[in-house]
This record gives sequence, C-alpha cells and structure tokens, in this order.
Amino acid sequence: MSDRNGDVPGESREVFVISVAAEITGMHAQTLRTYDRLGLVSPERTSGGGRRYSRDDIDQLLEIQRLSHDEGVNLAGIKAIIDLQNQVRDLKDEVDVLQLRLAAAEQNSGQTARGGRRGEIVHVPRSTAVVLWEQRRRRGRGGRGGGQDGGDSSSSSGER
Repeated sequence: MSDRNGDVPGESREVFVISVAAEITGMHAQTLRTYDRLGLVSPERTSGGGRRYSRDDIDQLLEIQRLSHDEGVNLAGIKAIIDLQNQVRDLKDEVDVLQLRLAAAEQNSGQTARGGRRGEIVHVPRSTAVVLWEQRRRRGRGGRGGGQDGGDSSSSSGER
C-alpha cells in the first residue's frame, strides 16, 4: 500500500524544510506559508508542526509559480485549476478501476460489454436513467395466447 505521494510506508523519501523548499522554488518562505493556508500546497507536518515539502509539493509550487507569473492566473484561479486537476486525476483512477472490473466481469461471463447474450445497455434520450434491455424469451404454450405477452422487448418496470 502507498500513501498519497505513491511512497511505501516505512520507506525513506526526500523531504525538505520550508527554507530549502523556498530556495529550490525561488519563493519566499512566507509565500509558501500563504500557499499552505490557502490550500494550494499541503506539505506534511512533523509532530512539532514543521512543514516538510516532498518532491511532489515542490513540483506543485513550481506549477503555481508558472501559472501565476507566465500565465497571469490569480490565486483563486490557480486554486480552481488545482481542484479540477485533482478531480480529473481521481476520475481517471475511478475509470481505471471500473475498466478492470468490467474486463473481469466480461471474462467471467464470456460476454461483451454491448450485445452480450443476456442483454445490452440502451441509451434513453433525455434521461439520466440507465435501462438494461433484455429480449423476452418465448413461452412454450402457444406463443401469444392465454393472456401471455409474447412481445420481444421488456424494461425493468414491465412498461413499454
């Protein structure tokens, strides 16, 4: 298992005190404290409260500096960009997990994602609902007679 920086617990990794992080990035230590307060960069803390900046934190600081100086983005805009980048990363991670689950399910059932033997996912316009369409099986006694519906499609609610 790894932490948010991808490091294995118990394994040593490179961290920097605030003065070294400020020197590496060419920023003032007070600027780094401000960025921490605003939530732009959140370095780990020692038990005494001292900030410890990882390589990822340094890279984030350099990106903030680039956006601010080169692109002219204000701190609120930078915060929004970082939040969106984090959401995209989280969603990509979720897509990866779902793709693995889908591949495992397909392998276990021998079906494809669309048009498998049991049903298929059908787009329903102007709706946020997902409907699983399954072809009805014909009943053995006389097809459509006797009050049985011999139609060829159904929805989860039985309505058409």
